[in-house]
Amino acid sequence: MPELPEVETVMRGMQIALQGHIIQNVIVRRDDLRWRIPADFSQSVSGRRVIGFRRRGKYILIRLSGDRTIVLHLGMSGRIVLDSAAMAAPHEHVVFVTEDGKRCAFIDPRRFGMIDLVETEQEESYRLLKGMGPEPLEPAFSSTTLEKAFAKKSASIKTVLLDQKVVAGLGNIYVCEALYRAGIHPEREAGSLKKQQIKLLTKAIQTVLEEAIAAGGSSLKDYVRPEGGLGYFQHAWRVYGRKGLPCPDCPKHPGCTGVEQITQAGRSTFFCPIRQKIA
Repeated sequence: MPELPEVETVMRGMQIALQGHIIQNVIVRRDDLRWRIPADFSQSVSGRRVIGFRRRGKYILIRLSGDRTIVLHLGMSGRIVLDSAAMAAPHEHVVFVTEDGKRCAFIDPRRFGMIDLVETEQEESYRLLKGMGPEPLEPAFSSTTLEKAFAKKSASIKTVLLDQKVVAGLGNIYVCEALYRAGIHPEREAGSLKKQQIKLLTKAIQTVLEEAIAAGGSSLKDYVRPEGGLGYFQHAWRVYGRKGLPCPDCPKHPGCTGVEQITQAGRSTFFCPIRQKIA
């Protein structure tokens, strides 16, 4: 599933192409995505101007004239394609067409993504955004924020960081990478971390996300940028997906057998047993 950097990259591509334009027409070919698209969606959106974009966690918010907001989630296999082709692509379920002929198509083979329409002033109270934690790249996010969230939690730090009520937008890849950079074992109890460790983790989270966004995200099986290009942060992964391979610190520790992999809450976790000792 695309995580914060990938969603941010998609949002920025859409913003460049669509902001300021009028959505002349909306073609809904299939409305049975993760949740059914409102029956009046096309009618409600057509004729409105795109006035702004915002990302909240892994959701893209497209703000329209008339105080309406499109809520978009890519799901497991969803992607956005910006082009001027007349022919529909396979699994192209929703297409936004602007007054100058630009097409913004939502393609989702597995149909785990979603599209909805809400009043702009009700974004924060929307059922899928309500209660979401702070954005890790905004001023409200700090080591103090994490310290309060971790207090008395016996769950593993990896599991806690994946909770969208603790931090918005973090996913498996970037949690693994941030924990590596901070030198924290993924099975360590969140409530046992010291202040200095939390400060290192806060910085690591922000740094790895900023670097990933600058690289256009990590291109996995289904993710590509809206203009069709690939992100390349996967080439900078230090532990994720690198079981048995050396991490950047391995040369400092002769005899190290490389990155290890475990399963936590049904997800693969990658870490360096030397850099990220559990004690």
